[in-house]
Amino acid sequence: MSERLPDALAERKRDIRRSVLHERDALPEEDRRAGSAAITERVMALPELRSTRTVMAFWSFGSEVDTSGLIEGLHAAGKRVVLPRVDGREVVAVVYVPGDPTAATSFGAMEPMSAEIVRPTEIDVVIAPGVAFDPNGGRVGYGGGFYDRFLRTVRADTPVIGLAFAVQLVDEVPRGGYDRLVDVVVTEEELIRHGA
Repeated sequence: MSERLPDALAERKRDIRRSVLHERDALPEEDRRAGSAAITERVMALPELRSTRTVMAFWSFGSEVDTSGLIEGLHAAGKRVVLPRVDGREVVAVVYVPGDPTAATSFGAMEPMSAEIVRPTEIDVVIAPGVAFDPNGGRVGYGGGFYDRFLRTVRADTPVIGLAFAVQLVDEVPRGGYDRLVDVVVTEEELIRHGA
């Protein structure tokens, strides 16, 4: 099922997406590498991860925060790592162990080829991608609504953690009623807790 955004809201999200992606793409490679390492370290220290069993991460692509070290770290810490795989218009969570076979998507990310699908209610923490975030937990994705739909299927008490470089923070993200807020945004410079 696809949500139709009101034109004004869709336009504002498109503008933010365009502007922030331009900023993120312009980051020097060495800054992205150092920033990704700092973000990985911050995420691994989060109390939300301490007593969790199953963590959903994502395979980064393009100029996103590099999640390869985070995925390795989660696995090394004994977590069951699941990654998203797109089936039609929906995201499914698939178990991934570093070294498992993957396949490239049309947009450049890699998806696990494993047949072991995990029910959303089994996921203890979701680490979500995004184009832009605001201090109130607002998130702008890539425009397909995949994560917004998926996040409605996880438990209400499952923390959602957004990863971003500082240039991806904006004052306010326009939101519709179906947008799920993130609980924590982790950048290379700070940790922002929604509602803290």
